[in-house]
Amino acid sequence: MDYIDYYKILDLKKDATTEDIKKAYRKLARRHHPDLNPNNDEANKKFQQVNEANEVLSDPEKRKKYDKYGKDWQHADQLDAQQQRQYQSQGRGYGGNSYSGGFGGDDFSDFFSSMFGGGGRSSRNSPFKGQDYNADLQLNLLDAYTSHKQTLTVNGKQVRITIPAGVENGQKIKLPGYGAPGVNNGPPGDLYIKFSITDNPKFKRKGNDIYIQEEIDLYIAVLGGEKIIDTLNGKVKLKVPEGTQPDATLRLKGKGFPVYKKENHFGDLYIKWLVKLPTGLNAEQKELFEKLSKL
Repeated sequence: MDYIDYYKILDLKKDATTEDIKKAYRKLARRHHPDLNPNNDEANKKFQQVNEANEVLSDPEKRKKYDKYGKDWQHADQLDAQQQRQYQSQGRGYGGNSYSGGFGGDDFSDFFSSMFGGGGRSSRNSPFKGQDYNADLQLNLLDAYTSHKQTLTVNGKQVRITIPAGVENGQKIKLPGYGAPGVNNGPPGDLYIKFSITDNPKFKRKGNDIYIQEEIDLYIAVLGGEKIIDTLNGKVKLKVPEGTQPDATLRLKGKGFPVYKKENHFGDLYIKWLVKLPTGLNAEQKELFEKLSKL
């Protein structure tokens, strides 16, 4: 796998502070966000690189490993263990001398080869799993309501995926084998997709339930009647009982959001009635209300 310079992606120096990284990420993520660059594959690719760089450099432990091992940072624990075994072997075979220098990137394999006459080849040729990729995918509520296919550009490659109905905001799914190629015939890494569900002005989602507000006029509230409302899967005609109070709530079972990966399972739809009072009454209408108030 080619070396990716995360510092260069964020336009930072290696001594950048945590605050520097945060500011650079916000600036570049905003500039290359897919919403601001529709149908721009290059901007989408850059946005994903910026996210990947921020994920590594904003995490002190990951950054430490990256600074030490470069593109092989995800295998830092295995490489540290291999180095330790080599140091111990060196101590037994060379009168207890030890190596205390620092190295990073691909230098560790050259060091083993030069120090042990090729003895480091086993570690250099050991298979390692490829790097995992992370991507953010923004959906609107109606997109998340139905299963559908989307094509993503991940590290310059087109990946076609099926998004199951019912994904939640912030949810992550794993696509095994869609990450970077493995090292030395190791398995490929995985792709992790994080979903961001935008708010809907009408439908409010809480878990698998949906909440809406619907206006009815005073006469329907008092006398009863019918009201046609929009749901996520079409229009429904409802009966409004006479004497309906303001803020009364009606529950429609099974008319909410689909349950993730549970076919034919849905949450409920809750409707709050907002009673709209008449305004601009003429003299005759006011007189009628006055008569009603006395009855």
